[in-house]
Amino acid sequence: MTGSPEKGSDTPFKQCTCCGTVWQTREALLSDPAVEVVGYQAHFEKLVAGLFLFNHACGTTFALEVAKLVDLYAGPVFRRRLDGSADCLGYCIHREELQPCPAECECAFVREILQVVRGWPKRAA
Repeated sequence: MTGSPEKGSDTPFKQCTCCGTVWQTREALLSDPAVEVVGYQAHFEKLVAGLFLFNHACGTTFALEVAKLVDLYAGPVFRRRLDGSADCLGYCIHREELQPCPAECECAFVREILQVVRGWPKRAA
């Protein structure tokens, strides 16, 4: 997965639901200084169906499925999910919590993707 629209497709990667700004590629969206990742909404049954939440300078918040960014992570994916256990810090249940999780939990890879997105270089405005 490259995050770009299919070759020959006129479908953009993402369009702002409020102002209509179009990002043709994932890279265009992530490098836009008018876009800021502000949260993560977990989907515990299917982790790649979780949502990264972004604020756009026009004042809207929009979502992007984890599946659209999953290839940004190449590290380990742990087999056990630790939510609800003593080892879980509860980050995934707090939408606005953006820090990485140190637990060896099945959900931790999503939080690592979140770090990649947070650190994505922004182009000059």
